[in-house]
Order: sequence, then structure tokens, then C-alpha cells
Amino acid sequence: MFGNLSGPTMFVILFIVLLLFGAPKLPGLAKSLGQSMRILKKEVRPDDAAKAGEEPSAEKPDAEKPGSEK
Repeated sequence: MFGNLSGPTMFVILFIVLLLFGAPKLPGLAKSLGQSMRILKKEVRPDDAAKAGEEPSAEKPDAEKPGSEK
């Protein structure tokens, strides 16, 4: 994503962000950005933990079960 940006360019971008948001607000901004990314990743890819939380579907009764008589 930022592979073609050099060190001085990244420094200027970081400086501008620091000026815009101020030092006290940066930790809160980073936390909310992390939470948003976590939610986005959870919604985009199917998670095995979400599948494990699903209730099993009810089994359909079979006519040929052992012990069942007609």
C-alpha cells in the first residue's frame, strides 16, 4: 500500500496528521480505526467461530430408521 513512498514523504504525512488531529486525540483515533478494521474483516470473510455459534439444523425424520415400525 505505501511501498512506493519514501521516508521523507511518510514523515511529512505523519507531521500533517499530527497537526490536524493533535497529539491527545491520536490514541483515540488509532483505537477507533483498529476497531473499524476488525469489524470490517469480520464482515468480509466468513469466520469459523461464527459458524460454530450457529444452531444445528433439525434432522428430518427418516422412514427407514432402525426400530421404527410402520
